[in-house]
Amino acid sequence: MALEGRADSERRTEVELTADHNFTLAAGRLGLSADQQLLLRTPFREVKVAVPVQMDDGTLRVFAGYRVQHSGARGPAKGGIRFHTDVSIGEMHALAEIMTWKTALVDVPFGGAKGGIACDPSKLSLAEQERLTRRYVSRIHRFIGPFRDIPAPDVNTNEQVMAWILDEYSSRHGYSPACVTSKPVELGGIRGRSTATGTGIGMVLAEHLKARGRSIRGARVAIQGFGNVGANAAAFIEQHGGEIIAVADVNGGILSSGSRPLRVPDLIEHVRLTGSVVGFPGAMSIDNDELLALPCDVLIPAALENALTESSAGEVRASVIVEGANLPTTAGADRILRSRGIDVIPDLLANAGGVVASYFEWTQNLQQTQWPRQKVNRKLQSYLVRAYRSVRKIAEARDMSFREAAWLIAIERVARAESLRGALSTVKERNR
Repeated sequence: MALEGRADSERRTEVELTADHNFTLAAGRLGLSADQQLLLRTPFREVKVAVPVQMDDGTLRVFAGYRVQHSGARGPAKGGIRFHTDVSIGEMHALAEIMTWKTALVDVPFGGAKGGIACDPSKLSLAEQERLTRRYVSRIHRFIGPFRDIPAPDVNTNEQVMAWILDEYSSRHGYSPACVTSKPVELGGIRGRSTATGTGIGMVLAEHLKARGRSIRGARVAIQGFGNVGANAAAFIEQHGGEIIAVADVNGGILSSGSRPLRVPDLIEHVRLTGSVVGFPGAMSIDNDELLALPCDVLIPAALENALTESSAGEVRASVIVEGANLPTTAGADRILRSRGIDVIPDLLANAGGVVASYFEWTQNLQQTQWPRQKVNRKLQSYLVRAYRSVRKIAEARDMSFREAAWLIAIERVARAESLRGALSTVKERNR
């Protein structure tokens, strides 16, 4: 019986190479030694587990499950769990590292983690997904918890999956709502968490356009990816006067016809009924590559990694890119976009609304309180605007890109925490 999922010995992915490039550039600017860089990049713990599941037809399948905890220097590890065929240990390393820098940049007391199961959830029944989730938790429960590692949703997981995680973890450790975030409100979830990543993208975009003497009102926006993140970003932008002219998902894309933008509530309802943006009445069909090259003011890649490559970056006609996905831009594409004068708001900042709201939920659970949605959104905007202004200040003062500034701030904060705890101090002593 073979273990399902890709072999761990495969060559390094573009995601890992992009993370390497971004880290090395910022670490060089900070003057970190090779030993310091090694310490900051090496994951604290990585777990690979076999996840046996009895299928509805009575057969047994064994899936590969992973959880990587990159850093706990600034607090318990924090990061999503995804169900996807491309899940691998290398990808989890890179994405866990990104979470470390993201939580540091927005200054919430977490480290970074990421996990997942190599599977195709579209081919699993709801009952099979539940058994898969519970068995996965049964294999990793000793390594997660409110003060150790706090999972959240990611690609192809949602608040129902988080509810199963809560229940399975609590069956072993006692009821512990703070062990996972993005739960249903009835189980200790926070109001506004499900929309926070998309809403946060809109908040960061609004602050950036304001700094450039512009406004969301009248801005023409194209969004690649129309899941939870893309749809909620679209809703925020439309509510503030922006125009959604094109969206795409894994099945294809659509472009508004004539001068009328797409109407987001109708599009969300169409996706709910059909499962895709494709076929939306009154819109023209396009593919994902065409969407990236559309003439627009703002492009939001909110799907998976590596959406913008060297081959596509030269075709982009937006003046601002806001990264809704993690690592959607390769290092080569990033150089091309900067040379063309296109503003790129990096993932560390742009899509950090989710982890900020998760921090609020975790805090709420520990304090056994319940915040109103207005308070969540008000504090979310405060955290994101503060982080944006810090990034812009460094970028302008040191003549660097927003991405370089974001990584520099984040790495410096984690390095400072490691130094205070003694790890980097030991390295410095040895290097004298």
